[in-house]
Parts: sequence; structure tokens; C-alpha cells
Amino acid sequence: MFTTVIEGASLIVTMARPPANAINEQWIDDLTRILDEHEEREDLRVVRFRSGLSLFCAGADIDMLAERLASEDGVARMVDTVRRLQGVFARIERSPLVSVAEINGVALGGGCEWALSCDIRLASEEAKIGLPEGRLGLLPAAGGTQRLTKLCGATVARRLILGNEVVGGSEAAAIGLATWCCPADRLPSLAREVSDRIAATPKAALWANKRCIAAAQDRNVDGFELEVDMTRALYKTPEAIERLNAFLARRKK
Repeated sequence: MFTTVIEGASLIVTMARPPANAINEQWIDDLTRILDEHEEREDLRVVRFRSGLSLFCAGADIDMLAERLASEDGVARMVDTVRRLQGVFARIERSPLVSVAEINGVALGGGCEWALSCDIRLASEEAKIGLPEGRLGLLPAAGGTQRLTKLCGATVARRLILGNEVVGGSEAAAIGLATWCCPADRLPSLAREVSDRIAATPKAALWANKRCIAAAQDRNVDGFELEVDMTRALYKTPEAIERLNAFLARRKK
């Protein structure tokens, strides 16, 4: 279902579960295991999620939904699955690794929510991205209503979620849902370039910056004070001191 490759300081996670990379319990288990094995490695700074198929992820597994609906405890089990999916997406969001989603095609429902949990979203022009659960009388409960609103604002969230709108890559970039958009044949190289640029930054600095950016969206956290705390901590890291001294030495020449 998932394969992993390490390139420099980047962990590349490729999903291939034909025909639609649909999400089920095994999907959640496998992705959780990958995070368990790699998240705390000091030599890794970026995790890049991509698909080996012609789409990114079409959302929940239809067979799983049908099986749950046919059982007496199906609703309770489905709610448990939603909670588990919320948990793995929250883990990606809070991870010390910077996450990059390489959206090469359809990313709907849970697939869109997966991308929303990432720090960077790169979309091909041919991508189709949205949260159309309302059409089924449901809602995007794996973080979709919350992350889309925080990322793009309530106006865009209402437009896409209440209007069941699916947007292309260019429109996703225009409304802030995607970080960049490019032709499909350019997407892998762009993802590699972005990942390499991020990976050139010390891991401690990436994690500190991620925390401060997240604090800006949390009314219960004093983001300015956190900036001071993180600055104090970073000045004590050997890598920051080494880079600062090298920078100062170049300036003196």
C-alpha cells in the first residue's frame, strides 16, 4: 500500500492502492507505522507524500462504508475510524518533519483532508480537490471543516464544503488551498526542489518555526512569547552557532 524511500534528508512516501488509493483501517495502520519508524529520526527533515497512481486519494473506501452500514454497530465503528483518521492527520500536522503533499490528480474527502494536514501542498493543473461529503448527507470529519477554515477562511470553506465544489489545481492555488500549481509533468521535480530547499534548513529550526506558525492560529498560546522561547533555544544549538559563525566570517571578508 505504501512504499518508502529516503533521499538525503527527505522521506518519500508513495501510496499505491488501486484503483483509488482509498482509505481504510489498513491504510491508517500502515501510515501510522511509517510515522512511528521515521518521524523522530535526526537525519530526516521532510516527509513527502505522493501517489503511484494517476490520482492522489479519492477518500474513504467504498467497500468499508458498505460493510459498516450493513452492521448493527457500523455507525460506532465508523466514528472510531474517523477519530483514528483525525489522529493520524493531527500527527502529521504536529510532526517535527515538514510535510509536503504532491497532489497529482483527484484528492477528495479524506484525500483532501490528508493534504490539508500537510505543511505544503503542491497541485498539478489537472488536480481535482474538494470536500464533497455533503452530497452524501455527511461532513468532512477528519479535520476538513477545521483545517480548510483556518487555511483559507470561512468564506472559502463555506464555498467548497456547503457548495460541494471541487476545484482544479490553478483555482486551489488562487484561493490558498494549494501552495503551488504546475503542469503534471513538472510536479515531481517541483516537489523534489521544494523538499530539498526545506531539507537544507536545520531540523530544530524547522520544528521551532512550525510551532510558532501554529501558535499564530491558537488564541490560547502567546505566539510572541513562544518566538522568544524558541529563539533562546535555537541560539543554544550547535548547528545554529556554526551557521551563524560561518555567516559572520563571510561578512567580514
